[in-house]
Amino acid sequence: MAQRSAHPAAPIALLLFGLVAILLLTIPTQDVQEAPGFMYGIVLDAGSSHTALYIYKWPADKQNGTGVVTQHTECHVKGGGISSYAGAQGAAGQSLETCLDQAVKDIPKERHQLTPVYLGATAGMRLLRISNPELAAQILQEVGHKIQSYPFSYQGAAILSGQEEGAYGWVTVNYLLENFIKYGFVGRWFSPGRPTVGALDLGGASTQITFATQEEVEDEHDMIKLHLYGQKYSLYTHSFLCYGQDQVLKRLLARIVKSQGYSGSVIHPCYPAGHNRTLKLNSIFNSPCTAEHKPSSYNSQASLKVQGSGHYEHCLSNVSEIFSFDSCPFSQCSFDKVFQPNVTGSFMAFSAFFYIHSFLQHTTGITAKTPSQLEEAAKTVCSMTFNQLLLLAPQQKSRLQDYCASSVFVKILMLRGYSFDETSFPRISFQKKAGDASVGWALGYMLSLSSLLPAETVGLRKALTLGAWGALLFLFVLQLAAVLVFVLLRACVGKKKGGSESTI
Repeated sequence: MAQRSAHPAAPIALLLFGLVAILLLTIPTQDVQEAPGFMYGIVLDAGSSHTALYIYKWPADKQNGTGVVTQHTECHVKGGGISSYAGAQGAAGQSLETCLDQAVKDIPKERHQLTPVYLGATAGMRLLRISNPELAAQILQEVGHKIQSYPFSYQGAAILSGQEEGAYGWVTVNYLLENFIKYGFVGRWFSPGRPTVGALDLGGASTQITFATQEEVEDEHDMIKLHLYGQKYSLYTHSFLCYGQDQVLKRLLARIVKSQGYSGSVIHPCYPAGHNRTLKLNSIFNSPCTAEHKPSSYNSQASLKVQGSGHYEHCLSNVSEIFSFDSCPFSQCSFDKVFQPNVTGSFMAFSAFFYIHSFLQHTTGITAKTPSQLEEAAKTVCSMTFNQLLLLAPQQKSRLQDYCASSVFVKILMLRGYSFDETSFPRISFQKKAGDASVGWALGYMLSLSSLLPAETVGLRKALTLGAWGALLFLFVLQLAAVLVFVLLRACVGKKKGGSESTI
């Protein structure tokens, strides 16, 4: 009787054995013992117009700057910013409840006590601190008490300076774009050697410009030096208070009211033709940003009727007067006597910049990628009637009257103020998100305060060390050789068997 050949499943068994061995090699020892899970962090971005809560996460065993922080979820608080609740005791804290309740659900219960919570307030609270420091302190205390009533690790509530807001925004942008460090195939983080990207932020009450520069920064207040991942960065950053979108619109209207003699009815060249609205005077002159145009005495509850005329040239003239380009105490300035070096490299524009640019593209069909296209798009929007705009963007009915002025403001700010030109303007990317994370200062704020941005270079392994890769390669070659030998032996046995059968 002929001897039975080896079972045909044997090669499969050998391959399965090899795969199991490979899997065992790829699992770090500590992971076999206990999976580390994720750590979480919360940042409340308390802006002038609204508050947003962001939850970030990172592997619990990959702290100290391994560049793995991602956005987990986000929640936008209904209503205005916390500064809008000035005088309404407890209301600012209560406004945060819905999003804090959501955070309790979004973060695993066993991680609640370990999750740091930071609240950073920006230009809206900076303005309130100027006009009423006691109220500003009271609101911060109220929101702090509310956050402390939740099972997280409260780290404090603070009002960011304009310089901090700009710098944290720059950190966020470049962190998300992996310009600091990048994960490589060999299992180590490395510096990609790419240039950083500048950050352009437009909020409700202020706007920031931040970028790395090799030029001398003549005003030391606009310079900040960072040491991240073994690299030194020299940044120019400036925040323009009262140049946020909402405050610019108030300043523009205040200027128009003054120029037309503080009458009860005014013509607004930036409002679209066919649009009329009635406002309370206090809604215009209740801000430190409009103080220069505020009448010496007025009835705060008096009504003002505003009628749109949709006149681009007159709108351009009025918005231009908000800026001061007259004198400069330095070798060169942007506006309002503020030093600025020449813009260099690529930029990311986010927050209101993104929404205005997106609106222009949607309503006009113009890409607005060059200065001339930006101007053409602004002219087109300003020439549209309210009903024409309503047909194109019905979901934005409440803000349609503002887009002409906002578009003209962005044009003047970027082209005349910051001096972007035909070469540099196309290098601006208008973004809402980078990857899955919202772009803004919040991520950079948490990374900095939680020490997740080391000064020194990192050489932490994320997956396999070089030794593990070598062992894996050796095992793979060994398994491949075993399978080949087995196949050859089977072939030889088959030939011998066939030969003996043919001789019978």
